[in-house]
Amino acid sequence: MFAFRSQEEIAREAIKHALKALRRRHLVEEGAHGPALIALSIPIISQGSEWKEKAENLETELQQCYKAQSRLSEQLVVEVAESRASKALLKENESQIVSLQEELTQSRDECSQLKADLEEKIEALELIVSENHQIRAQLEEMIAKAKNAEAENKMLIDRWMLQKMEDAERLNEANALYGHLIDQLKASGLEKLARQQVDGVVRRSEEGAEFFMDSIVPTSYKHKINAHEGGCASILFEYNSSKLVSGGQDRSIKLWDTNTGTLSNTLYGCLGSVLDLSITHDNRSVIAASSSNNLYVWDIQSGRVRHTLTGHTDKVCAVDVSKISSRHVVSAAYDRTIKVWDLQKGYCTNTIIFHSNCNSVAFSTDGQTIFSGHIDGNLRLWDIQTGKLLSEVAAHSLAAVTSISVSRSGNIVLTSGRDNMHNLFDIRSLEVCGTLRASGNRVASNWSRSCISPDENYVAAGSADGSMYIWSISKADIVSTLKEHTGSVLCCSWSGIGKPLASADKNGVVCIWA
Repeated sequence: MFAFRSQEEIAREAIKHALKALRRRHLVEEGAHGPALIALSIPIISQGSEWKEKAENLETELQQCYKAQSRLSEQLVVEVAESRASKALLKENESQIVSLQEELTQSRDECSQLKADLEEKIEALELIVSENHQIRAQLEEMIAKAKNAEAENKMLIDRWMLQKMEDAERLNEANALYGHLIDQLKASGLEKLARQQVDGVVRRSEEGAEFFMDSIVPTSYKHKINAHEGGCASILFEYNSSKLVSGGQDRSIKLWDTNTGTLSNTLYGCLGSVLDLSITHDNRSVIAASSSNNLYVWDIQSGRVRHTLTGHTDKVCAVDVSKISSRHVVSAAYDRTIKVWDLQKGYCTNTIIFHSNCNSVAFSTDGQTIFSGHIDGNLRLWDIQTGKLLSEVAAHSLAAVTSISVSRSGNIVLTSGRDNMHNLFDIRSLEVCGTLRASGNRVASNWSRSCISPDENYVAAGSADGSMYIWSISKADIVSTLKEHTGSVLCCSWSGIGKPLASADKNGVVCIWA
């Protein structure tokens, strides 16, 4: 700005000096020409034309000086305008420079911050990379250990399978020896087992080692137990015992002393809701059908899971154990299959596939036939060895079969259905020998279980209104109605010694009736 001001002042001073010089020159020339003009006044004819010419030249030169002065003035105005425009442009450039300097300073600060963040990120990345290398090394080490463990496990399984095969061979030899001894005992007359037909019930003699009593019709509840959270879907008594086993939605199996109503043991390990229960004839193992698609086998004495039977692809809703041998188990699931299991080997030996899902299964008393009740309302009989369908009968028309119960003698099978009817079939002819119903009795679910008393004189079944109904088979009429449950009764079971009767509802409450 100082440079532009000095140049403008210099230009102005130069123009002023030029004008002053022209004026001085003009005055000098006028002073110089003064004597000449005086002399010209003298009438000298010879010099008049020459001085006139000089005067004209001087006037011309003066006009030219005036013109030069005007041009210089115009040039000065143009330069002054250009100078002002340059000033404005300079101010604008200076403001832009200040703005750019501020942006540069801000960018430098941001660059410094980004640089610091980058260094921090680089340090974190280096730490993560080092941790990744360590984890990878640990993973490789664990993979190597897993491969070694898998190899050891495979070797142990091979050894275990070999041991089981050897045990099976020894067991077969022992069974053959036992059978031979039994044959010898029968041949020599040392075994005396008499069976007598009394009132349609096959009873064993005192030497037959099975305890038997007449069933008692209960009239009131003895104990009311809050057994399971979320509901109790299955209960049963141990063989020839008053001890009760229950399974519920809380995935637990509980054993109860019905004389005192106290809990004696709890079995854990089931990964789903318990939908059905069964117990081996020696009361050593309990089997649970679960909504987790598996069956679980517990050793009652130790409380540990002995087997987890896998193979079903949908919830397992029914299970039963052979009454002759504690080795064979049958199960049904909502994958339209019925499976036969060998508990000694721990795997499936036969699979029956059918188009209608099965809600309930039961073994015949000889252990050679499987009864199955289906949602199409039919009762079917299967050969356990071949898996072939032996017979089929329409148990409940257009209504699902919810329960199958085989009598102690093996002569009668009880079926219950969603048509709220309870039918008794003669196993030998598969003809209906009795139909039981009540106006208030309504079957609560597809897995509601009814039962026959041990002396085959009564049938007990629960209802959706919370009542327990007991019918006399001979009279085909209700002999007792028990009301204590506040929820739908899902299952009931009669002790093999004739009393008590137990029932369970969807609230998880178990009632002991006496």
